[in-house]
Amino acid sequence: MQQRADVHAYLTRDQLRSLRERSTWWGVGLIAHCWAVIAGAMALVAWAPNLLTVLLAVAVIGSRQLGLAVLMHEGAHGGLARSGRFNLRLSQWLCAYPVLAETLAYRDYHLTHHRHTQGPGDPDLVLSAPFPTSRASLRRKVIRDLTGRTGLKQRRTQLAAAWGPPGLPPRERAARFGRALGPQLGVNAALFAGLAALGHWWLYPLLWVLPLLTWQQLVTRVRNIAEHAVLPAGDPWRIARTTRAGPLARAFFAPYFVNYHAEHHLLVHIPCYRLRRLHRLLMAGEVGPRLEVGPGYAAVLRAAAGKVAA
Repeated sequence: MQQRADVHAYLTRDQLRSLRERSTWWGVGLIAHCWAVIAGAMALVAWAPNLLTVLLAVAVIGSRQLGLAVLMHEGAHGGLARSGRFNLRLSQWLCAYPVLAETLAYRDYHLTHHRHTQGPGDPDLVLSAPFPTSRASLRRKVIRDLTGRTGLKQRRTQLAAAWGPPGLPPRERAARFGRALGPQLGVNAALFAGLAALGHWWLYPLLWVLPLLTWQQLVTRVRNIAEHAVLPAGDPWRIARTTRAGPLARAFFAPYFVNYHAEHHLLVHIPCYRLRRLHRLLMAGEVGPRLEVGPGYAAVLRAAAGKVAA
């Protein structure tokens, strides 16, 4: 485990106590906002179905699917509710399962990432290690994301893992598959049934499956690059990056304070809705210049694609 930056020395006890306070109202409100945006985008297409509204809705919903993953991440850290049981229910049923994820499995994986960030034991190192790369390489990755190749590969891998190895007895295979993907498929079936009951079943493949396989893959890649790619080695204050984000960037690339990633790694138990305040406190003090802060997502992507061909 590598050396950690001691941020506690730069904050008072009262500041830390206030920052760590969890709010169920905040958690429920963020989830409600996410689903309201998704519902609004679907309603727009149902009301005026044309190429422009569909493309806009795919981008908006794909970004909110990332938002659900961000809120699942928040649930993995216990930040969605004061009650641990309610936090897990919110995270599982309203955030993780709709996007075919699972909070508890993600939590185990993610806490390993926090223990070994940017080190040999970091399971997320594969996401940042290839950078910087060339513009051509990044362009190919973007094309794979937007054409669904990345998303389909992930889903095939997920299904194969749930199905299990060859030779399993049918009953054991069915039980294994149900444990792995039963709740996720059930929630998605309920979403399809709800849209069908409203007379718009076609919105499910067009505005749920398609964004999940395309735009959500792209914005997840951009988020991963911004968080940990092209960072100086050996500096415990710079194992993660915060990226400045205006209204459009927050709408399409950085939902629910996910751009404050340096602060999240410095104090992992701070709820996401208090990270902006933590950022301001740190930037106003002597520790501010030590943080890695990107001027925007475009600048970070240019740095990530700045490798000169040999």
